[in-house]
Amino acid sequence: MYIANNRHKNYISIWLGLMFCIISLMIIIGGATRLTDSGLSITKWELFKGFLPPFTKLEWENYFDQYKLIPEFTQQNYFMTLEEFKVIFWWEWIHRFLGRVIGILFIIPLIFFSLKVGFKNLTNLYLIFILICFQGLIGWYMVQSGLTERIDVSHYRLSLHLVIAFVILSLVFWNFLNTKNLHLPEKKINQYLPILFLFLLFCQIILGAFVSGMDAGKIYNTWPLMGLNYYPDDNSINNLININSFNEPSIVQFLHRNLAYVILLFYLFILIKIYRNKYSALYFIINLIGFFLLIQIFLGILTLISGVKIVYASLHQISSIFLVSSSLYLLYLNVEKQS
Repeated sequence: MYIANNRHKNYISIWLGLMFCIISLMIIIGGATRLTDSGLSITKWELFKGFLPPFTKLEWENYFDQYKLIPEFTQQNYFMTLEEFKVIFWWEWIHRFLGRVIGILFIIPLIFFSLKVGFKNLTNLYLIFILICFQGLIGWYMVQSGLTERIDVSHYRLSLHLVIAFVILSLVFWNFLNTKNLHLPEKKINQYLPILFLFLLFCQIILGAFVSGMDAGKIYNTWPLMGLNYYPDDNSINNLININSFNEPSIVQFLHRNLAYVILLFYLFILIKIYRNKYSALYFIINLIGFFLLIQIFLGILTLISGVKIVYASLHQISSIFLVSSSLYLLYLNVEKQS
Protein backbone atom coordinates (compact mmCIF):
# COMPACT_ATOMS: atom_id res chain seq x y z
CA MET A 1 0.00 0.00 0.00
CA TYR A 2 1.65 3.20 -1.23
CA ILE A 3 0.07 6.60 -0.52
CA ALA A 4 2.06 9.71 -1.38
CA ASN A 5 -0.35 12.29 0.04
CA ASN A 6 0.27 12.55 3.79
CA ARG A 7 -3.18 13.98 4.48
CA HIS A 8 -4.89 11.03 2.80
CA LYS A 9 -2.50 8.66 4.56
CA ASN A 10 -3.44 10.14 7.94
CA TYR A 11 -7.15 9.76 7.23
CA ILE A 12 -6.67 6.16 6.13
CA SER A 13 -4.61 5.53 9.26
CA ILE A 14 -7.40 6.84 11.50
CA TRP A 15 -9.96 4.75 9.61
CA LEU A 16 -7.90 1.55 9.88
CA GLY A 17 -7.27 2.22 13.57
CA LEU A 18 -11.02 2.53 14.09
CA MET A 19 -11.61 -0.69 12.14
CA PHE A 20 -9.05 -2.46 14.31
CA CYS A 21 -10.94 -1.40 17.44
CA ILE A 22 -14.34 -2.43 16.06
CA ILE A 23 -13.08 -5.81 14.85
CA SER A 24 -11.51 -6.36 18.27
CA LEU A 25 -14.89 -5.59 19.83
CA MET A 26 -16.46 -8.06 17.40
CA ILE A 27 -14.10 -10.81 18.59
CA ILE A 28 -14.91 -10.00 22.22
CA ILE A 29 -18.68 -10.01 21.59
CA GLY A 30 -18.32 -13.24 19.63
CA GLY A 31 -16.54 -14.83 22.58
CA ALA A 32 -19.26 -13.68 24.98
CA THR A 33 -21.89 -15.05 22.60
CA ARG A 34 -20.22 -18.44 22.71
CA LEU A 35 -19.70 -18.37 26.49
CA THR A 36 -23.37 -17.58 27.10
CA ASP A 37 -24.49 -20.32 24.68
CA SER A 38 -26.28 -17.69 22.60
CA GLY A 39 -24.96 -18.52 19.14
CA LEU A 40 -27.90 -20.70 18.07
CA SER A 41 -30.67 -18.37 19.24
CA ILE A 42 -31.23 -17.02 15.71
CA THR A 43 -31.76 -19.98 13.41
CA LYS A 44 -31.99 -18.16 10.07
CA TRP A 45 -29.58 -16.01 8.12
CA GLU A 46 -31.47 -12.90 7.00
CA LEU A 47 -28.92 -10.51 5.56
CA PHE A 48 -31.25 -7.52 5.22
CA LYS A 49 -34.37 -8.34 7.22
CA GLY A 50 -32.28 -9.37 10.20
CA PHE A 51 -30.70 -5.91 10.36
CA LEU A 52 -33.49 -4.83 12.69
CA PRO A 53 -34.39 -6.69 15.92
CA PRO A 54 -37.94 -7.84 16.73
CA PHE A 55 -40.16 -5.10 18.14
CA THR A 56 -43.57 -6.67 18.66
CA LYS A 57 -44.58 -9.62 20.83
CA LEU A 58 -45.56 -11.52 17.68
CA GLU A 59 -42.08 -11.07 16.21
CA TRP A 60 -40.45 -12.24 19.44
CA GLU A 61 -42.68 -15.32 19.57
CA ASN A 62 -41.84 -16.10 15.95
CA TYR A 63 -38.10 -16.12 16.69
CA PHE A 64 -38.71 -18.19 19.83
CA ASP A 65 -40.84 -20.72 17.93
CA GLN A 66 -38.01 -21.16 15.42
CA TYR A 67 -35.55 -21.73 18.26
CA LYS A 68 -37.85 -24.36 19.79
CA LEU A 69 -37.34 -26.55 16.71
CA ILE A 70 -33.60 -27.11 17.15
CA PRO A 71 -31.92 -29.73 19.39
CA GLU A 72 -30.41 -27.15 21.74
CA PHE A 73 -33.92 -26.30 22.91
CA THR A 74 -35.56 -29.74 22.72
CA GLN A 75 -32.69 -31.51 24.50
CA GLN A 76 -31.16 -28.85 26.74
CA ASN A 77 -33.15 -25.61 27.10
CA TYR A 78 -36.70 -27.01 26.99
CA PHE A 79 -37.50 -25.17 30.24
CA MET A 80 -36.56 -21.75 28.78
CA THR A 81 -39.12 -18.94 28.84
CA LEU A 82 -39.51 -16.16 26.29
CA GLU A 83 -37.85 -13.67 28.62
CA GLU A 84 -34.86 -15.96 29.09
CA PHE A 85 -34.69 -16.48 25.33
CA LYS A 86 -34.47 -12.72 24.81
CA VAL A 87 -31.19 -12.64 26.77
CA ILE A 88 -29.38 -15.08 24.47
CA PHE A 89 -31.08 -13.60 21.41
CA TRP A 90 -29.64 -10.14 22.08
CA TRP A 91 -26.08 -11.50 22.32
CA GLU A 92 -26.37 -13.18 18.92
CA TRP A 93 -28.23 -10.27 17.34
CA ILE A 94 -25.59 -7.75 18.51
CA HIS A 95 -22.88 -10.06 17.18
CA ARG A 96 -24.52 -10.24 13.74
CA PHE A 97 -25.38 -6.53 13.74
CA LEU A 98 -21.76 -5.63 14.47
CA GLY A 99 -20.68 -7.86 11.59
CA ARG A 100 -22.92 -5.91 9.22
CA VAL A 101 -21.62 -2.61 10.61
CA ILE A 102 -18.03 -3.71 10.04
CA GLY A 103 -18.80 -4.52 6.41
CA ILE A 104 -20.43 -1.12 5.84
CA LEU A 105 -17.76 0.85 7.70
CA PHE A 106 -15.08 -0.92 5.69
CA ILE A 107 -16.40 -0.77 2.13
CA ILE A 108 -17.82 2.78 2.03
CA PRO A 109 -14.64 4.57 3.24
CA LEU A 110 -12.58 2.17 1.10
CA ILE A 111 -14.41 3.26 -2.06
CA PHE A 112 -14.06 6.89 -1.03
CA PHE A 113 -10.32 6.59 -0.45
CA SER A 114 -9.92 4.65 -3.70
CA LEU A 115 -11.29 7.65 -5.57
CA LYS A 116 -8.74 9.84 -3.82
CA VAL A 117 -5.55 7.75 -4.01
CA GLY A 118 -6.34 5.21 -6.72
CA PHE A 119 -7.72 1.68 -6.66
CA LYS A 120 -4.33 0.04 -7.31
CA ASN A 121 -2.85 1.58 -4.18
CA LEU A 122 -5.54 -0.01 -1.98
CA THR A 123 -5.94 -3.40 -3.67
CA ASN A 124 -4.85 -5.28 -0.55
CA LEU A 125 -7.64 -3.60 1.44
CA TYR A 126 -10.23 -4.87 -1.05
CA LEU A 127 -8.86 -8.35 -0.41
CA ILE A 128 -9.47 -7.79 3.30
CA PHE A 129 -13.07 -6.79 2.51
CA ILE A 130 -13.54 -10.02 0.54
CA LEU A 131 -12.25 -11.90 3.58
CA ILE A 132 -14.73 -10.01 5.80
CA CYS A 133 -17.58 -11.11 3.54
CA PHE A 134 -16.26 -14.67 3.57
CA GLN A 135 -16.17 -14.50 7.37
CA GLY A 136 -19.90 -13.81 7.38
CA LEU A 137 -20.48 -16.97 5.34
CA ILE A 138 -18.25 -18.98 7.67
CA GLY A 139 -20.26 -17.67 10.61
CA TRP A 140 -23.46 -19.01 9.10
CA TYR A 141 -21.70 -22.25 8.13
CA MET A 142 -20.74 -22.60 11.81
CA VAL A 143 -24.27 -21.92 13.07
CA GLN A 144 -25.74 -24.48 10.65
CA SER A 145 -23.72 -27.22 12.31
CA GLY A 146 -25.84 -26.84 15.46
CA LEU A 147 -29.32 -26.67 13.94
CA THR A 148 -30.14 -30.29 13.14
CA GLU A 149 -28.40 -33.00 15.18
CA ARG A 150 -26.07 -31.26 17.65
CA ILE A 151 -26.89 -29.11 20.68
CA ASP A 152 -23.88 -26.92 19.92
CA VAL A 153 -21.79 -25.88 16.94
CA SER A 154 -18.89 -27.84 15.50
CA HIS A 155 -15.67 -26.93 17.29
CA TYR A 156 -13.85 -27.23 13.96
CA ARG A 157 -16.08 -24.62 12.36
CA LEU A 158 -15.86 -22.47 15.48
CA SER A 159 -12.07 -22.50 15.32
CA LEU A 160 -12.13 -21.62 11.61
CA HIS A 161 -14.43 -18.69 12.36
CA LEU A 162 -12.17 -17.43 15.16
CA VAL A 163 -8.93 -17.85 13.23
CA ILE A 164 -10.29 -15.91 10.24
CA ALA A 165 -11.34 -13.13 12.63
CA PHE A 166 -7.78 -12.92 13.94
CA VAL A 167 -6.39 -13.02 10.39
CA ILE A 168 -8.62 -10.07 9.45
CA LEU A 169 -7.58 -8.22 12.60
CA SER A 170 -3.91 -8.87 11.85
CA LEU A 171 -4.18 -7.70 8.24
CA VAL A 172 -5.95 -4.51 9.29
CA PHE A 173 -3.30 -3.86 11.94
CA TRP A 174 -0.47 -4.53 9.48
CA ASN A 175 -1.91 -2.06 6.98
CA PHE A 176 -2.44 0.42 9.81
CA LEU A 177 1.28 0.15 10.61
CA ASN A 178 2.05 0.73 6.94
CA THR A 179 0.37 4.13 7.16
CA LYS A 180 2.71 5.18 9.97
CA ASN A 181 6.16 6.59 9.38
CA LEU A 182 7.73 4.26 11.89
CA HIS A 183 11.41 4.34 12.65
CA LEU A 184 12.57 0.78 11.97
CA PRO A 185 15.55 -0.57 13.90
CA GLU A 186 18.83 -1.09 12.12
CA LYS A 187 19.72 -4.15 14.20
CA LYS A 188 17.08 -6.84 13.79
CA ILE A 189 16.49 -10.40 14.82
CA ASN A 190 15.81 -13.05 12.20
CA GLN A 191 12.29 -12.39 10.95
CA TYR A 192 11.46 -16.09 11.11
CA LEU A 193 11.55 -15.99 14.90
CA PRO A 194 8.51 -13.67 15.27
CA ILE A 195 6.86 -15.51 12.36
CA LEU A 196 7.20 -18.81 14.20
CA PHE A 197 6.04 -17.17 17.43
CA LEU A 198 2.90 -15.90 15.68
CA PHE A 199 2.35 -19.32 14.14
CA LEU A 200 2.40 -20.86 17.61
CA LEU A 201 -0.05 -18.22 18.85
CA PHE A 202 -2.47 -19.00 16.03
CA CYS A 203 -2.17 -22.73 16.78
CA GLN A 204 -3.02 -21.86 20.38
CA ILE A 205 -6.03 -19.85 19.21
CA ILE A 206 -7.25 -22.92 17.32
CA LEU A 207 -6.84 -25.12 20.39
CA GLY A 208 -8.54 -22.46 22.50
CA ALA A 209 -11.52 -22.56 20.15
CA PHE A 210 -11.56 -26.36 20.47
CA VAL A 211 -11.57 -26.04 24.25
CA SER A 212 -14.41 -23.53 24.11
CA GLY A 213 -16.42 -25.45 21.51
CA MET A 214 -16.30 -28.71 23.46
CA ASP A 215 -16.58 -27.10 26.92
CA ALA A 216 -13.25 -28.75 27.65
CA GLY A 217 -12.43 -26.07 30.18
CA LYS A 218 -15.16 -27.37 32.47
CA ILE A 219 -13.29 -30.59 33.21
CA TYR A 220 -10.00 -31.03 35.10
CA ASN A 221 -10.33 -27.67 36.82
CA THR A 222 -6.97 -27.98 38.54
CA TRP A 223 -3.51 -26.63 37.79
CA PRO A 224 -0.69 -27.48 37.22
CA LEU A 225 -1.89 -31.10 37.25
CA MET A 226 -4.96 -32.43 35.51
CA GLY A 227 -6.62 -33.97 38.51
CA LEU A 228 -3.91 -36.04 40.20
CA ASN A 229 -1.74 -36.49 37.12
CA TYR A 230 0.10 -34.48 34.50
CA TYR A 231 -1.76 -36.31 31.72
CA PRO A 232 -5.56 -36.85 31.94
CA ASP A 233 -6.39 -40.28 33.32
CA ASP A 234 -9.49 -40.72 31.13
CA ASN A 235 -7.37 -41.08 27.96
CA SER A 236 -4.46 -43.18 26.84
CA ILE A 237 -1.21 -41.42 26.00
CA ASN A 238 -1.35 -43.25 22.66
CA ASN A 239 -4.39 -41.18 21.70
CA LEU A 240 -2.16 -38.13 21.31
CA ILE A 241 -1.01 -39.37 17.90
CA ASN A 242 -4.55 -40.16 16.80
CA ILE A 243 -6.26 -37.56 14.60
CA ASN A 244 -9.49 -38.21 16.51
CA SER A 245 -7.81 -36.87 19.64
CA PHE A 246 -9.08 -33.42 18.63
CA ASN A 247 -12.55 -34.72 19.47
CA GLU A 248 -11.50 -35.61 23.01
CA PRO A 249 -12.06 -32.72 25.47
CA SER A 250 -9.41 -33.83 27.96
CA ILE A 251 -6.72 -34.24 25.29
CA VAL A 252 -7.56 -30.88 23.75
CA GLN A 253 -7.25 -29.23 27.15
CA PHE A 254 -3.92 -31.04 27.69
CA LEU A 255 -2.61 -29.76 24.34
CA HIS A 256 -3.83 -26.22 25.06
CA ARG A 257 -2.04 -26.19 28.42
CA ASN A 258 1.22 -27.54 27.08
CA LEU A 259 1.37 -25.37 23.98
CA ALA A 260 1.18 -22.41 26.38
CA TYR A 261 4.35 -23.71 28.04
CA VAL A 262 6.04 -24.12 24.64
CA ILE A 263 5.08 -20.56 23.68
CA LEU A 264 6.48 -19.24 26.97
CA LEU A 265 9.78 -21.07 26.43
CA PHE A 266 10.06 -19.84 22.86
CA TYR A 267 9.34 -16.29 24.02
CA LEU A 268 12.17 -16.57 26.57
CA PHE A 269 14.48 -17.74 23.77
CA ILE A 270 13.66 -14.64 21.71
CA LEU A 271 13.95 -12.41 24.78
CA ILE A 272 17.41 -13.74 25.64
CA LYS A 273 18.53 -13.39 22.03
CA ILE A 274 17.42 -9.75 21.90
CA TYR A 275 19.12 -8.80 25.16
CA ARG A 276 22.26 -10.82 24.51
CA ASN A 277 22.77 -9.08 21.17
CA LYS A 278 21.76 -5.70 22.67
CA TYR A 279 18.99 -4.97 20.18
CA SER A 280 17.90 -2.04 22.33
CA ALA A 281 15.27 -0.82 19.86
CA LEU A 282 13.36 -4.06 20.51
CA TYR A 283 13.51 -3.98 24.31
CA PHE A 284 10.16 -2.25 24.76
CA ILE A 285 8.11 -4.43 22.42
CA ILE A 286 9.59 -7.74 23.62
CA ASN A 287 8.92 -6.73 27.24
CA LEU A 288 5.38 -5.72 26.29
CA ILE A 289 4.82 -9.11 24.66
CA GLY A 290 6.10 -10.78 27.82
CA PHE A 291 3.67 -8.77 29.94
CA PHE A 292 0.69 -9.73 27.79
CA LEU A 293 1.87 -13.35 27.62
CA LEU A 294 2.05 -13.64 31.42
CA ILE A 295 -1.35 -11.98 31.74
CA GLN A 296 -2.75 -14.39 29.16
CA ILE A 297 -1.37 -17.45 30.95
CA PHE A 298 -2.58 -16.18 34.33
CA LEU A 299 -6.09 -15.55 32.97
CA GLY A 300 -6.10 -18.96 31.31
CA ILE A 301 -5.31 -20.64 34.63
CA LEU A 302 -7.88 -18.48 36.42
CA THR A 303 -10.52 -19.35 33.81
CA LEU A 304 -9.78 -23.04 34.23
CA ILE A 305 -9.81 -23.27 38.02
CA SER A 306 -12.95 -21.09 38.19
CA GLY A 307 -14.87 -23.56 36.04
CA VAL A 308 -14.89 -21.12 33.10
CA LYS A 309 -16.50 -18.08 34.66
CA ILE A 310 -17.58 -15.78 31.86
CA VAL A 311 -15.72 -12.72 33.16
CA TYR A 312 -12.38 -14.56 33.31
CA ALA A 313 -12.89 -16.31 29.99
CA SER A 314 -13.77 -13.00 28.33
CA LEU A 315 -10.68 -11.31 29.76
CA HIS A 316 -8.64 -14.29 28.53
CA GLN A 317 -9.89 -13.65 25.00
CA ILE A 318 -9.35 -9.89 25.27
CA SER A 319 -5.74 -10.38 26.34
CA SER A 320 -5.16 -12.62 23.32
CA ILE A 321 -5.91 -9.64 21.07
CA PHE A 322 -3.18 -7.60 22.79
CA LEU A 323 -0.76 -10.52 22.64
CA VAL A 324 -1.27 -11.17 18.92
CA SER A 325 -1.12 -7.47 18.06
CA SER A 326 2.09 -6.81 19.98
CA SER A 327 3.67 -9.92 18.45
CA LEU A 328 2.65 -8.73 15.01
CA TYR A 329 4.32 -5.40 15.74
CA LEU A 330 7.53 -7.26 16.63
CA LEU A 331 7.37 -8.98 13.26
CA TYR A 332 6.75 -5.67 11.51
CA LEU A 333 9.88 -4.18 13.07
CA ASN A 334 12.00 -7.09 11.90
CA VAL A 335 10.82 -7.90 8.39
CA GLU A 336 13.52 -7.54 5.78
CA LYS A 337 11.31 -5.65 3.39
CA GLN A 338 8.16 -3.66 4.16
CA SER A 339 5.10 -4.28 1.98
